[in-house]
Amino acid sequence: MSILRKAPIALVLFIAFVFVQSLFFKFTDSPETQYIFGTLDEWAGGLGLPGIFAPNGIASQYVVGTAELVASLVLLSSLLPRFRAIRPLGALLALGVISGAIFFHLFTPLGVSVLNTDGTRDGGLLFGMACGVWASAAVLLWTDRDRIRSLLPAGAGQRAIA
Repeated sequence: MSILRKAPIALVLFIAFVFVQSLFFKFTDSPETQYIFGTLDEWAGGLGLPGIFAPNGIASQYVVGTAELVASLVLLSSLLPRFRAIRPLGALLALGVISGAIFFHLFTPLGVSVLNTDGTRDGGLLFGMACGVWASAAVLLWTDRDRIRSLLPAGAGQRAIA
């Protein structure tokens, strides 16, 4: 098996690892998660969207964690030959979820280097992992571009020649 055939497997496993290991924090309401989503909720409240990141909000840790879990399950299932065709769906969901995470790291008070519960900063570890997931999902989508094109209506995504 060549490295090009193994690379998507490694990318799927990396994305699933990052997402699944974060589920403990999101689903147990850990102090780190309370800080992150609390910071985001305070920021959103200042924009007139209070509660959006609260535990019962539409972008809560539980909603984000569930999306990460679904993306991981779809991607891991796609490692089985009979489910290979669903890999672009998992990659697209992962890309969407992690694009939100990157946006909130860059454009909110959360920042690139997140405050830990002990008062130290993570040095950009969470942000770096998010960037790695984003790049991995983007590469998977690029790898599956022919499969994705085959699902589009004829002529979609092609420039008209006049």
